Amino acid sequence: MNVRLFAALREIAGHSHVEATGHTVGDVVDDLSARYGGRFSQIAEVGSFVVNGERASRDTPIADGDEVALLPPVSGGSSAEPRSAGS
Repeated sequence: MNVRLFAALREIAGHSHVEATGHTVGDVVDDLSARYGGRFSQIAEVGSFVVNGERASRDTPIADGDEVALLPPVSGGSSAEPRSAGS
């Protein structure tokens, strides 16, 4: 199974694409968590899952040839204060 990793998950694994095994997205996350450790697991569990371009859950079944993507949670926004009309 080809798995794409993004941001912190990619950094922990040291690769943007890895191979994993499993019959569900949850199996794949568990396989990779066992391989890459607790920090990977913590991030993956609160992130998002995508299978073949469609949002997925841990229970989503997967088959050979599917592409699974694991995305860490995203935070952001601007820390800049809004400008007043007179600025």
